[in-house]
Amino acid sequence: METRFRKRSQILDVGITAVAAVLSVGIMLYGVSHFGLGEAWPELVLNLLYIACLVMMAMYFFNRLDSRRFNYWCSICIGIAVLLRDILFPPPLANYPLHLVCLTLSVLLLLMLTYFYARRDWKSYTKRNLWLLFIIDMVIAGLYNYVIYKNPVNDYTSYLLVEIWIRPTIIYGLVACFVSETEDTEIN
Repeated sequence: METRFRKRSQILDVGITAVAAVLSVGIMLYGVSHFGLGEAWPELVLNLLYIACLVMMAMYFFNRLDSRRFNYWCSICIGIAVLLRDILFPPPLANYPLHLVCLTLSVLLLLMLTYFYARRDWKSYTKRNLWLLFIIDMVIAGLYNYVIYKNPVNDYTSYLLVEIWIRPTIIYGLVACFVSETEDTEIN
């Protein structure tokens, strides 16, 4: 089976992302079964979106999905995840200014995803703009992580910490794929 990427660094980026995301999604699925669907159904919906991204990433890696479809459907899945988890149903934060910062960054991330993937000539998007998607999501995850550490620890804390970092991990893999795609087209 022929892979899309030839360089070891590209394969390593996608491989590490896939392994980390699969382990994280597996832990969250265990958390859903542990806490029950009545309490953890939002995580199940988010996990389905993340699983769809992982499947598409694997299909893209093994040349079973073209770039345009990969970009479109992954952007839809990540955009829905951002919309659901961070904008429509944000986690309750005791610090209101921190809540506004997270909400503003989430809206910015959603707008950047929409702008990037809605463009007809998406390959002209710069590497700096691609990495900015990842950096913004890392900042959001870092702020949520800070809030969780400040709150009292309970049974659900470890699952929340895992769930927060799944999306930045997947976005890292997607950006690594997009950056390598733009590098491949510059070479040709």
